[in-house]
Amino acid sequence: MSNRIKCIALSALVLPGLGQLYRGSRVKGGVMLLLDNIFLLGGLFVGLRSAGKLMAAGRQGLTPEQVLAAIQMDAPYVKWLLGGFMIVWAYGVVDAAFSKGDN
Repeated sequence: MSNRIKCIALSALVLPGLGQLYRGSRVKGGVMLLLDNIFLLGGLFVGLRSAGKLMAAGRQGLTPEQVLAAIQMDAPYVKWLLGGFMIVWAYGVVDAAFSKGDN
């Protein structure tokens, strides 16, 4: 398997930034890994917060409409976090495919 295919597979399938690290672009790969982790952890936090609202709804006797309204308040954050992750992911794949790296 060629070096280019390995870099694309690492960035596309495993985690964006790994293809850059494999090619020797340590700073670019490190920044991409950091951004990916920020977006993923942010999404996990928002998702868990929404799940907590669902669990609390049963104990507080809220109506489904009230629970949905509370969860929808988090929706813009999820869209931004997912959009940011997708931008970094797409950049990682394209960069891994066409960048020469430091090697």
